[in-house]
Amino acid sequence: MPDFRFRRLRQTPVMRSLVRETHLRREDLILPIFIEEDIAAAVTVESMPGVFRYPESELPAVVQRAWQRGIRAVLLFGVSTHKDGEGSDTWADDGLMARMIGAAKAAQPQMLVISDNCFCEYTDHGHCGVLCNGDVDNDATLENLQLQALVAARAGVDMIAPSGMMDGMVAVIREALDEAGFAQLPIMSYSTKFASAFYGPFRDAVDSSFKGTRDSYQMDPANGREALAESLQDDMEGADLLMVKPGIAYLDVIANIRRHSDRPLAVYHVSGEYAMIKAAAAAGVIDEKAIVLETMTAFKRAGADLIITYYAELLSDWLAE
Repeated sequence: MPDFRFRRLRQTPVMRSLVRETHLRREDLILPIFIEEDIAAAVTVESMPGVFRYPESELPAVVQRAWQRGIRAVLLFGVSTHKDGEGSDTWADDGLMARMIGAAKAAQPQMLVISDNCFCEYTDHGHCGVLCNGDVDNDATLENLQLQALVAARAGVDMIAPSGMMDGMVAVIREALDEAGFAQLPIMSYSTKFASAFYGPFRDAVDSSFKGTRDSYQMDPANGREALAESLQDDMEGADLLMVKPGIAYLDVIANIRRHSDRPLAVYHVSGEYAMIKAAAAAGVIDEKAIVLETMTAFKRAGADLIITYYAELLSDWLAE
C-alpha cells in the first residue's frame, strides 16, 4: 500500500481548485488587433478563423468590446497601404500607427494600449528594417525605431513593444523616450523571438508579400542558451517586460528566463499555434476550449505572467463562466 496518496487532494472540483498551483486570469491576457487602411468593412483572415483585419472606423468598437469582455490590454498592428523601403509612415504623427493609438485610447481611456514597434507591416519589402545589400541594416533601423517610438509616445500609447530583434533596440528606444520627456513609458521587448515556422498565418493577417527569411536577425530555434542571453541583454538595457515568441514549442525557454530574471515575462501565442488548434477543433479531433485552457495554463506554469493571444476574447468569456 502507498505511504502517501496524492489522490486525496483530487477528489472534488472544489478540492482541486483549492490546491491548484497555477492560475489563469482574464487580467493576464493581451489581445492583438489588426487595423487596415482604406477598407470599409472587416476582412476575414482565412488562415485564422475568427480573426479579422478591421477598418480604422471599427477600431473603437473593437476596443470597447474587448474591454466589456474583461480584456485590459490590446496590442495594435497596422496594415499599411503607404509602404516604402523604410516604413516611414510610422514616424509620421498623422500616420496609421499614430491614428490607431489615438483612436484606441479615445474609445476606452482605461485600456492599456501597446504599439507593436517594427517595420515589417510598413515596408514594401516586408523586412523589419532598412535593407542594405539584401539584409537588414541594424544601426540604421535603430535610428528609425527611435523616431517610431516617439510618434507612438506622442500619440498617447501606454507601452512600447519593439519586435524587430535589432541588437541594442531597447537601449536606443529608452534613450529617445527619456530625452523627449517620456521616461514613464514602459518597454515590453520581444526579447527572445525565434525565426519560427509558426508565424505563417500572420503574413495573411498583415497582408504581407514578404519572401525569404529573417534568419539573420531572428533567433535560431535550436539555441536555448542564446535565447536566455537575448532576454538578459534586453533586461540589462532597461526593458520593463520581456517576451518569448512563439510559445508552445518554447516552454523550456520561458522557464529558463523566469529562473534568471525577475522582470515580468510575456509569451506570444502566435498565429500558427492559434491556427493549428482551430483546424484540429474544426476537424472534430480535439476539444477546443479544453486545449486552449490547458495551453494557456502551461504558459503560466512555465513562468509567463502575461499571454498575448488571438484567443483572448474567447478565453475571457470562458474564464468568466
